[in-house]
Amino acid sequence: MKESLVIVLIAIGMQFNAWSQDEINNYKYVIVPNQFEFLSSKDQYQINSLTKFLFNKYGYTAFLEDDELPEDLKRNRCLALRADVNKVKGGFLKTKIQISLLNCENKVVADSKVGETREKKFEDAYNLALRDAFQTFQNFSYAYQPNSIVVAKNSPNATVKVGKSDQTAAQMEIQRLKEEVKSLKNTDRTDVAQVEKQLVKVESAPNQIKKETSATSAQTVKDLLYAQPLPNGFQIVDTEPKKVMILLNTNMQDTFLVKGKDAMVYKKGDTWIYESYDGDSLQSKTLNLKF
Repeated sequence: MKESLVIVLIAIGMQFNAWSQDEINNYKYVIVPNQFEFLSSKDQYQINSLTKFLFNKYGYTAFLEDDELPEDLKRNRCLALRADVNKVKGGFLKTKIQISLLNCENKVVADSKVGETREKKFEDAYNLALRDAFQTFQNFSYAYQPNSIVVAKNSPNATVKVGKSDQTAAQMEIQRLKEEVKSLKNTDRTDVAQVEKQLVKVESAPNQIKKETSATSAQTVKDLLYAQPLPNGFQIVDTEPKKVMILLNTNMQDTFLVKGKDAMVYKKGDTWIYESYDGDSLQSKTLNLKF
C-alpha cells in the first residue's frame, strides 16, 4: 500500500513538472528584480546577480530589471516571467530558499524545490541554498515556444479586453493594410498593387498571419522563424512551433554551422542567409529569423 502511494506521488510530481515546463516554454524571458524581499539591500550577497547568471547558464534568457531590455520585452512585459526568491522558514540550523516564476498577472507558473544548506555564513548559505533550489529549472529542457495567448496579453495589437472582443491580431492587420492601400491610391501604383496583393493573402487566410510587432511588416507564419538558445548554439523553430534546424556556434560572429547539413547560416547586414551545397552548386536563400 505504501509503495503504491509513493508511486502515485512520484507520478503526480513528474506530471506537475511536465506541466510547469510546458508553461515556462511559453515565455521568452526571465526578469530578476534588483532586490529580493528577504534581503536588506540591492543585490545583497550578489544573490540577484547569481539568480540571473544561473538562468542564463541553463539556457534561459534572463535580465536584471534595470538591465537594457530587448525591444519586444520593452513593449510587452508579458513575454517575461519574474523570478522571485524567498527564504523559507523552518528547519533547525538550516537556510532554506525557494524560487518562484510569476507571469505578468502575478500568478505563479512554477515553483522550485526548496533548496537548503547547513552552512552558517549568510553569504555562502544563500549561495548554496539558491543553487540547490535551482536544480528544478536546471533539469527542465527549456526551449521558447511562442504562445499566442501569452503574446496577446500586452501586445500593441492585442485585444483590449480579452473575451469581450473578437477582434484578433489578424483582423487588425487587415485593417492596417486597408488603410495603407487607401493612403497609396494617389501615389505609386506598384506599391498599391503589392499592398493589395498582401491584403488578399491576409484576408483569405487570417489564421496564418502573425503580427510580430507594430514596427515590423506583416509576415506569413510559415516564413517566420525563432532562435531558441542552446548551450552550443540555437534551436530554430517555426511558429507551430516545430523544430526546423540546429545552429552550432563558430568562432565567427553571427555565423553558424547547420547541424547534420553541409550548410551554414550567417548575417549579412540586417539579413540572415542560409547557404548550402546542392552537388557542386552553392545555393543561398534569406531567412526571416528572429533572435
